[in-house]
Amino acid sequence: RWKLNNWDIDLTKDRYSMVGGRLVINNPEKSRDAGKYVCVVSNIFGTVRSSEATLSFGYDLSYRWLLNEFPVFIALDKRRFVSQTNGNLYIANVEASDKGNYSCFVSSPSIAKSVFSKFIPLIPQSDRAKVYPADIKVKFKDTYALLGQNVTLECFALGNPVPELRWSKYLEPMPATAEISMSGAVLKIFNIQYEDEGLYECEAENYKGKDKHQARIYVQASPEWVEHINDTEKDIGSDLYWPCVATGKPIPTIRWLKNGASVSELRMQSLTFDDAGMYQCIAENTHGIIYANAELKIVASPPTFELNPMKKKILAAKGGRVIIECKPKAAPKPKFSWSKGTELLVNGSRIRIWDDGSLEIINITKLDEGRYTCFAENNRGKANSTGVLEMTEATRITLAPLNVDVTVGENATMQCIASHDPTLDLTFIWSLNGFVIDFEKEHEHYERNVMIKSNGELLIKNVQLRHAGRYTCTAQTIVDNSSASADLVVRGPPGPPGGIRIEEIRDTAVALTWSRGTDNHSPISKYTIQSKTFLSEEWKDAKTEPSDIEGNMESATVIDLIPWMEYEFRIIATNTLGTGEPSMPSQRIRTEGAPPNVAPSDVGGGGGSNRELTITWMPLSREYHYGNNFGYIVAFKPFGEKEWRRVTVTNPEIGRYVHKDESMPPSTQYQVKVKAFNNKGDGPFSLTAVIYSAQDAPTEIPTDVSVKVLSSSEMSVSWHHVSDKSVEGYQIRYWAAHDKEAAAQRVQVSNQEYSTKLENLKPNTRYHVDVSAFNSAGYGPPSRTIDIITRKAPPSQRPRIISSVRSGSRYIITWDHVKAMSNESAVEGYKVLYRPDGQHEGKLFSTGKHTIEVPVPSDGEYVVEVRAHSEGGDGEVAQIKISGEQITS
Repeated sequence: RWKLNNWDIDLTKDRYSMVGGRLVINNPEKSRDAGKYVCVVSNIFGTVRSSEATLSFGYDLSYRWLLNEFPVFIALDKRRFVSQTNGNLYIANVEASDKGNYSCFVSSPSIAKSVFSKFIPLIPQSDRAKVYPADIKVKFKDTYALLGQNVTLECFALGNPVPELRWSKYLEPMPATAEISMSGAVLKIFNIQYEDEGLYECEAENYKGKDKHQARIYVQASPEWVEHINDTEKDIGSDLYWPCVATGKPIPTIRWLKNGASVSELRMQSLTFDDAGMYQCIAENTHGIIYANAELKIVASPPTFELNPMKKKILAAKGGRVIIECKPKAAPKPKFSWSKGTELLVNGSRIRIWDDGSLEIINITKLDEGRYTCFAENNRGKANSTGVLEMTEATRITLAPLNVDVTVGENATMQCIASHDPTLDLTFIWSLNGFVIDFEKEHEHYERNVMIKSNGELLIKNVQLRHAGRYTCTAQTIVDNSSASADLVVRGPPGPPGGIRIEEIRDTAVALTWSRGTDNHSPISKYTIQSKTFLSEEWKDAKTEPSDIEGNMESATVIDLIPWMEYEFRIIATNTLGTGEPSMPSQRIRTEGAPPNVAPSDVGGGGGSNRELTITWMPLSREYHYGNNFGYIVAFKPFGEKEWRRVTVTNPEIGRYVHKDESMPPSTQYQVKVKAFNNKGDGPFSLTAVIYSAQDAPTEIPTDVSVKVLSSSEMSVSWHHVSDKSVEGYQIRYWAAHDKEAAAQRVQVSNQEYSTKLENLKPNTRYHVDVSAFNSAGYGPPSRTIDIITRKAPPSQRPRIISSVRSGSRYIITWDHVKAMSNESAVEGYKVLYRPDGQHEGKLFSTGKHTIEVPVPSDGEYVVEVRAHSEGGDGEVAQIKISGEQITS
């Protein structure tokens, strides 16, 4: 049965049905069906309740913005951001290109539905180029997250230049699963853990100023079992400890159900049959609830040894210890007594009867051999079981292993010889630091002497540092064992240094300290520091002060670093036996910024559209930015003038600036130079380059333009060249008369061409055609427009081949005449292609008749293709296969 908010659901109503135990709700409604559901299951042994399931109604939303029309969505970048928290669109600094009508587009993947708002006009103002400091407008709030969830934080700032966004965790490194996206505006932490809890900061900065925002992430967790109940069978009258422990944040509360009903107090002492049933332990906090189910069975029976009789023969080593077990099935727990032969045994200096019924005898002698009987009795009956004790010779290590000292790569031998009872099998077990050696898995390094029965000698081949430690040889029979140990000392290269700390960070230097690792029994002679940047996955030796770091040192300074660069460091120790493994990498740090000291290269440019001066350079790679808010200053002036004009390019990835001035003469000589800057200052100017402003677009009109129709879908266009030497090519425009000129298609050819072919035209359609010259500055005026009509389409009917008759060495192929429709070109004749089957080339015939003769193929099959020909082109093809043997249509 099912419950909703602790009320029984009436399954007789049409809204509900149950298939097996599954509840089906037809046409669910929020007002009637939202809430907590529980399934209750019963049989003759008891009742249990399922965990709660919450049914809620809702859906996730996704926000995007449209520009001017659907489906033109705004591309998001460093300057533009759409918050998925409130749906707002933010533009860090508005540019003229942002002008337009905007609409908020909201969709829901879960219900496959979307809506959008009315369009809102955005008109950039004249002061759009105003420079102002970073101002954070999208701020994340204190966030509560469940352990293992993904967490998303948003941060976006307005400002001109566009601010750089940086994320950090207060006084701690960022989580390993953190990922920054959307040009820095979104921080995602995947599979969040308790250690990720803390204060997070977003910092926005441009060269006019910076802004910061902080908020805290709290990590909590649903209940999880540390220890829970399981099905249990207990003797009547016994006590039961049933652990039920859960972890979570907040700490979960624990409550109990018995057969589906709450239990105020769980009594687990002197159990009776009334205590049997189905129990549920429930752990609950604000984030969830978990159930552990178990059945408690209470049993009562007289003692019996049927399932677990005493061993008929018990072996014990001379001078050793033996425990003879007595484990009958009985409930309640029976009382135990023992006898040897007819003698009743009592506790003494060598003999002890344990509470669980076991008999212990120490310092075994020959006199202890004999028949031993265990008696068990409770209030429901009694039983006994007998076994015989026999003594064996003790196992002894007669030649123990000795301490060994070796160097990495050498071999070592550990001896071990033992004596034992000759009636028993002897085995040797070797362990290293308490862990048994697996000779199959470790066969490359470990080998045993199996030639002599009582010899367990161990050979360690090609010894490595990990093989050092205490080795224990255990000689063992089924009755007893004996052990002896010795130490293996392995000398080798040092272990990895530990505890790397960053003590001081400057623009080109970082001070490090570390702690010594193990020297592996050979003094450390020197340290090597290596560094790595995000630009490369390769670790490289770093320059240091002092240049030689001696083995007794635990600090040094790394020098000649790149300013404003992220680095990781690691340290490697060396001794006379070699170089050890590197330390764990340090935390990632960023060096301090500094003004750029490298000038951009390949400065040049020239050309462009009318009245433009295009300046280009090779952008500096990231390693030369040296600081935040990196950009370029471009200086230029007409050749011979004194005053330089300067402009700022704030995008570090761009290597191009176009200056437009309507008063600029064409093809004018300019001097240009470029330098880099960041928030720490300016770098040096590049060498001065000489370039030319754009030339004028052509002014001449191509003459003698001629258009010739070739078919229903093709025409050729020809013209005479203009005399302007700057012309780079010619553009041919063509458009159907019923279309607008703006829809014209264009074909461009080089200045070496005098004609071109236009293809894929519509049949029987009037076209307008013109020709214009162009260069890098633009297009010249078009020629006069020529009107021309394409041919009607070729016949759509394919010829119907009605016969193929062999006459001596020839085939006579005959077909019906093709009749063109009113909107098709008249048939002027037929084209016949005679070719080998599988090839495209062959012999082409033309005829005005409805028949043709072709040779009989001398080898293989040939294909005869027939199609009608008209001024509009060739029609559909019909074909037939012929051979020297037979005809295949």
